[in-house]
Amino acid sequence: MRAELADMKTTQRAELSKRLEFAINQGDLSENADYHKAKEDQAFLEGKIQEYEEILYGAKIISNNNSNPGVVDVGSWVTIKEDDYPEEKYYVVGATEANPREGRISNESPIGSAVLGHKAGDTVIAKTPGGEMKIKIIKVE
Repeated sequence: MRAELADMKTTQRAELSKRLEFAINQGDLSENADYHKAKEDQAFLEGKIQEYEEILYGAKIISNNNSNPGVVDVGSWVTIKEDDYPEEKYYVVGATEANPREGRISNESPIGSAVLGHKAGDTVIAKTPGGEMKIKIIKVE
């Protein structure tokens, strides 16, 4: 996030500044679509910068020091199996880092919260919007 924030504050701001300057030089701003789009993009970028700064200001680094080896916690890799579906492996992270497509699930998600505190061999129930899921924990790393 720090790298993304630095990029937004430097490279992306500079690019938007150039776009705005170009659009302003085109003349009549009241009907200048390039100008209005650049202003919208600028507002979006500044909002995203603020969001990242707030997240990083309040962030707490959690290291998985194996204080409870074999038990699912934030920072654990967990392999699960639901019924007849293939096994799936997830990395349990905080909500802001979650990206299920990349195998990173939030500790606050239905599956993430269901497996927290459990170990390999346990079967847990995750309450999802689509109903309850019976999940077997295969492996915890």
